[in-house]
Amino acid sequence: MTSMISNMSNLNFELGTLNFMICPKSHNVLFSEFKVKSLIIKFKVQSSKFKVQSSMFKVYSIASGVKAFSTTRKDGVSQGNYGEFNINEFCGDNAEHVAENRKRLATELGIDTAHLIMPHQVHGVEVRNIADEFFTMPENIRKMVLEGVDAIMTDQAGVCIGVSTADCIPVLLYDEEHHAAAAIHAGWRGTLARIVHKTLQEMAFAYKTDPKKLKAVIGPGISLDSFEVGDEVYEAFEQAAFPMEEIAEQRPNAAFSADPAERDRLAAEGNIVQPLKWHINLPLCNKQILLHCGVAEENIQDCGICTFLHSDEYFSARKLGTESGRIYTAILLEK
Repeated sequence: MTSMISNMSNLNFELGTLNFMICPKSHNVLFSEFKVKSLIIKFKVQSSKFKVQSSMFKVYSIASGVKAFSTTRKDGVSQGNYGEFNINEFCGDNAEHVAENRKRLATELGIDTAHLIMPHQVHGVEVRNIADEFFTMPENIRKMVLEGVDAIMTDQAGVCIGVSTADCIPVLLYDEEHHAAAAIHAGWRGTLARIVHKTLQEMAFAYKTDPKKLKAVIGPGISLDSFEVGDEVYEAFEQAAFPMEEIAEQRPNAAFSADPAERDRLAAEGNIVQPLKWHINLPLCNKQILLHCGVAEENIQDCGICTFLHSDEYFSARKLGTESGRIYTAILLEK
C-alpha cells in the first residue's frame, strides 16, 4: 500500500467531510499528516483551509473576505478553441460543456451555480446592480436583466460577479468600506466611452463608494505590443481626448513579417498596405481613467498578462478567432 501511494500524483479522494490530495514526497511544499488505520495520508494546508490545488484560475489578492480571479484555459471539458475551460454560453461552445465548466467553478468557489453571474456583453456602457431581489426572479427574467450589459456590481455576499473577455480588458473594483464590488468589460469601445468612470459613478450613487478607498485589478487583456489598430481607432481615441503620446505608438505593420497564413488573414482585413500601424495601450488607458477618478495608484493591480502572447493559457479572439472560449474575470464577496 505504501509503495502504491508513493507512486500516485495529485490523486483526490474524500474522507468524511474533508477533501485530501495524495502527492509524491518529491513535491516541495508544506504538508501535515493525517493517520487512519496505519495509512499515512498527506494533505496540503493553505490559509487554514483544506484546498485542492487548481490551475483553473489566476487569483488576485485584494482584501480578506474577497475572492478575485481570472479563469485560465485549464481544468475544463470544452474542446478545440474553446478548450478547456469556458463558461460563456454566447460564444458558440457546446452547452453541456459550458454547464459542466460552470458547475466546476461554482464548486471550487463554494457557491451555487445560480450565484455565478455573467452578463451578455455588447461593447456598450450599461451597468447593472445585482441586488437581493435579482435571485427571486424567474430565470428568463434574470437573463433579460443581464442582456446588453457590460458592467455589473453588487454588495451581496455569496454572489460572484464577472465579465467575459478574450483580449478586451477586464477591470475589477472592490469597495472595502461598504463591502461592494464591480466587474467591468472594457474593450476598445468601452474604454473609449470610459465605462470604468461610469461604473465608479454608479457605485458612488448606490453604495456611497469613495474612489480614494477603492481597490482595483486590471486583468488579462491584449497589450500595447499586440494591439495593432487602424487609423480610425486611433482618431477616435484622439477625438475622445486621450493622451495619445502616452497611450499610442507607431510600429512596423505586422503583415510584413507574418507567415503566409497570417498574411492572408491580414490582407482580407485590408491590413496589408501601410508600412506603419498604430498600437494602443488599453490596460494603460483604463489605469489612467482609474487614476483620474481618484483611485490611488498603489491600490491598482495590473496583472500585465497579454492574452494574444499567452493564448495557450488565456483565450485570445485575435489569435484564436471569435469562435473560441472566453476568460471569466470575477469577484466574489464571501459571507
